Amino acid sequence: MPTLLLDRNAVKTLIRMSEVISVVEEAFKMYGEGQVSMTAKTYLSLERGDFRAMSAAIPGCAGVKWVNVHPQNPSLGLPTVMAVLVYSDPETGYPLAIMDATEITAYRTGAAAAIASKHLARGDSRTVGIIGAGYQARTQILALAEFFGPISIKAFDISKVAVDRLMSSLPQFSIRSCSIEEAVASDIVCTLTPSLKPIVKREWIVAGSHINAIGADAPGKQELDPLILKEAIVVVDDLKQASTSGEINVPIQQGAYSIHEVYATLAEIVSGSKQGRTDCRAITVFDSTGVAVTDIAVAKLLFEKAQKRGGYQSVELVGT
Repeated sequence: MPTLLLDRNAVKTLIRMSEVISVVEEAFKMYGEGQVSMTAKTYLSLERGDFRAMSAAIPGCAGVKWVNVHPQNPSLGLPTVMAVLVYSDPETGYPLAIMDATEITAYRTGAAAAIASKHLARGDSRTVGIIGAGYQARTQILALAEFFGPISIKAFDISKVAVDRLMSSLPQFSIRSCSIEEAVASDIVCTLTPSLKPIVKREWIVAGSHINAIGADAPGKQELDPLILKEAIVVVDDLKQASTSGEINVPIQQGAYSIHEVYATLAEIVSGSKQGRTDCRAITVFDSTGVAVTDIAVAKLLFEKAQKRGGYQSVELVGT
């Protein structure tokens, strides 16, 4: 039996944000209903970056993703984040596909934030603040545009080149460069940096805003003033991961925040066991660490599309 090979170009031809949002939302629903199996993300920390192993099974499929984060990579002409995913038959364990998961990671992260925003942001949200204009900024915008529109984007990055690149990659959107204070003063704010200390101050946050805290995805990372968390309605993608490697991890270690103050998981909200936003003036925060069930859901989508289209490479990986 051949193993399908999908490189990054193949994945780019197959992936569509609207479809990713649909399967990611369904994955969170199944997660909330207890229909999935998932291990906690494990880390291998090295001097210049780290690797993460993420595995999960949803009905009909299973897989594992091996993903790195090396912040210095852009200076070497490489992406900060790269990933490979092995997609397997849960009945036999046979590797059905090996695929580049760099785009999968970017798209499912954007989709998760947009789904959180759908439930937690005000319905009339029209301004989006982007803090950190790297590649993930692009998929955040694409995903949010599926639910909110037309949107006006205010982007901040310490690198003007990064903001210019973001603008040129999304000419269909209204994007302007601004200060971090201006970007934070938005209806929806997406923080997308590798910061190890708070860069978003409480006094910059406007009433009724929603924050997608994406950058803090490993122990020691932190983007938000802990005072924001104390006042906000905080929703996480996974309680264990968020408490050890998400936006709330440092405040918990420092005693400035308690895990018991988390309102809900996104899976609980999507599955209907908890409500989303009920107060138009409340500040809401989605602490996103990235969960493997969404990677596998997207991998399933791409595998089935590739099978239907045909013409992709395969290899006899496992001898018989």
